[in-house]
Amino acid sequence: MEFRVLNRELIFRDIHKRMTAIRLTHGRFSGIVLFGAILAASLVHSQQPNSGTRLAGNVAENTSGQQTFATNCAVCHGLDGLGTQRAPNVVTGPRLKQFSQADVLRIISDGIPGTGMPSFRSLGEARLKAVVAYVRDLQGKNHTAPLPGNPAQGQQLFFGTAGCSSCHMVKGDGGFMAPDLTDYAQTRSAERIKAAITDPGARDFALRVATVTTANSQQYRGVIRNEDNFSLQLQLQDGSFHFFSKAELKRIDREPGSMMPSDYGAKLTSAQLDDLVSYLLDVSSTSAPAPAKDKDDE
Repeated sequence: MEFRVLNRELIFRDIHKRMTAIRLTHGRFSGIVLFGAILAASLVHSQQPNSGTRLAGNVAENTSGQQTFATNCAVCHGLDGLGTQRAPNVVTGPRLKQFSQADVLRIISDGIPGTGMPSFRSLGEARLKAVVAYVRDLQGKNHTAPLPGNPAQGQQLFFGTAGCSSCHMVKGDGGFMAPDLTDYAQTRSAERIKAAITDPGARDFALRVATVTTANSQQYRGVIRNEDNFSLQLQLQDGSFHFFSKAELKRIDREPGSMMPSDYGAKLTSAQLDDLVSYLLDVSSTSAPAPAKDKDDE
């Protein structure tokens, strides 16, 4: 409506210019007659769709859906739809693909109570359907991608020679030091998971590790879970928590970088990395959907 009003204002400005020229050249009477003709033609033109901006139905819908997704959804799901720490992968995530278009439309419209997914009903049904169509289009471009390796061999690596389970847990098994990876792959693509294993700079989290020495020379090494000016709380590799008063400690030695090894790219072959990634993807495909998280929850 605002676009049409603006168009009409521009039309009347144009008419005023034309009328000025007409009065100067043809006199008042002829100007009035021509005014009516110009007004009628201009108003008819303003009601016609702009053929220069029209697109084929599915292309226009996709473009509108892409713009709406980028404006409203990408801040949590990522511009590529592959997820972030705040919200899950809506492109290659296997659970979402099981939903019908009506289910996805309802989720976007109503939101998911108790999570970070709000209602977007205010966008209107047409724009919501365009977003669903855009997401389905993205899914269609990715649905043929096979798992990069062998999940069974990846599981053996995770709980064996790769040593992942000494810090990470999957479905209740493994260590306590690092984040639970049960639903990790729900919000990340295979490429992002592989990069996180081999490249410390691509990781979503960095655990602060320290070794404290007490007054009686006992040493404790673990992940710093809480710290202020007066105290420090460590979680050890066995999962136990230890609280220390800084005034009673001899020293605190902080380790630079992440606790996770940075040389997996050299220690593991490309095939083994694919197996690990495949295992995490397989585990996440059978686990409950991951709730939305804020970075502070990591």
